[in-house]
Amino acid sequence: MNKTVRKKRWAFRALIAAALVFSVSIGFTKKHNDVPALLTASATTVNAAAANKAMLYEKLGLEAMGLSREAFTYALSGFNNLLNAGKIQKDNILSILDFSMPSGKKRLFIIDLAQEELVFNTYASHGKNSGKVIPTDFSNQTNSNKSSLGFYVTGETYNGKHGCSLRLEGEENGINNNAASRGIVMHSAAYVNEKAAQSQGFIGRSQGCPAIPEEVSKKIINTIKNGSCLFIYSPDNYYATHSKMIQDAA
Repeated sequence: MNKTVRKKRWAFRALIAAALVFSVSIGFTKKHNDVPALLTASATTVNAAAANKAMLYEKLGLEAMGLSREAFTYALSGFNNLLNAGKIQKDNILSILDFSMPSGKKRLFIIDLAQEELVFNTYASHGKNSGKVIPTDFSNQTNSNKSSLGFYVTGETYNGKHGCSLRLEGEENGINNNAASRGIVMHSAAYVNEKAAQSQGFIGRSQGCPAIPEEVSKKIINTIKNGSCLFIYSPDNYYATHSKMIQDAA
């Protein structure tokens, strides 16, 4: 093979290689130029979903019922964090217990996000060492007889001394992660009743559990059991500055 033929073949191979590189470069550029658009579309969808949930506050008239807007905003933020972490199995239910309200008010709100309905609104107790009417002192310590704020994921039910009860798993380290070992559960209690709330302005207190009225306890527990989100709120400075679950809240 003479030098002229070899040069022609090498030139041809170089041309093919250059063409391949150019083709791959174009494909790579096109593919990655589409990424911002995909991310923007995804972010838009997520923001729209968040906005729709936020609108529920007005749609359901929650402000008029006493639920703090901050409690609702925090609840959505933590709910989304737990959902993204794969810890929520029952993603249509969001429960909020608003401790900025006195215990003589119906401060437990259970919302069906999918149906956009307020399913339950009733009384719920706080720990006896957290305060009398409005709780202001919270703890994660065993035998404190105080409530713990923050986000919980509901577990399974069991029959205890208060009948059908619901296990709660605290999801915030240093804030409520000792809930299970403390025996903090949702259960019914005779001291949580409307008669007491109306006559004296407050209901009985627990050892830290969010106890609820006997007449609705089974319905509530069956609705929220097995992997839904419960948020216990207070306008507490320590919680606001230490919780990682609400950092994305608007």
